[in-house]
Amino acid sequence: MKIVNLTGTIELLSGLHIGGGDDTMKIGGIDNGVIKDVNSGEPYIPGSSLKGKMRSLLEWNIGVVGIGDGEPFTSKLLNNKIFDDTKKKNDAITLLKLFGDKEGKFGITRISVGDCQLAEESKGKVLSEAKYENVIDRQNGTAKHPRQTERVPAGIKFNFDIRVKVLDEDNEKELLDMLKKGLELIEMDYLGGNGSRGYGRVKFNLSK
Repeated sequence: MKIVNLTGTIELLSGLHIGGGDDTMKIGGIDNGVIKDVNSGEPYIPGSSLKGKMRSLLEWNIGVVGIGDGEPFTSKLLNNKIFDDTKKKNDAITLLKLFGDKEGKFGITRISVGDCQLAEESKGKVLSEAKYENVIDRQNGTAKHPRQTERVPAGIKFNFDIRVKVLDEDNEKELLDMLKKGLELIEMDYLGGNGSRGYGRVKFNLSK
């Protein structure tokens, strides 16, 4: 077995909101705060958010979402007729190897995604902005239910560190190609919440 390490930065192209929860965030006037490190007070991107978004988009990209009843794809669904397509089946198996299979058919989960901490070049910059949101009354054309959502502003960068275990029987290229495809899909979609409103547009800059 060997471990392949992908590192780089995530650059925010628009404001990013990943919620922090009321038990840790107490910001006056802000209804929805971003998640922050309890020691430094700096925002960060949880590895679980990045990993979950990648897996979700890859399942859509491969075309296996429709057979899972809303649950994450597992190996028990590999007998579905859609896998008469050999490439689709191979991609689905690669996904299960990379992100894990609840049924345990393909061994250990290969991927480990660390929390994405603030990049050194972004320290000292403004790290928070309040974005006002409201609902438009369809009959009167007026705004109602105003609220503030905290975002990390565009231009801020975070470091990412993703590690992939490559077992002796694995195809390293297939695993890494799928990982990079997952990052590409996030660039085309969004990260965090409120993506339909333009939040969470990002760019991944790989260091190697």
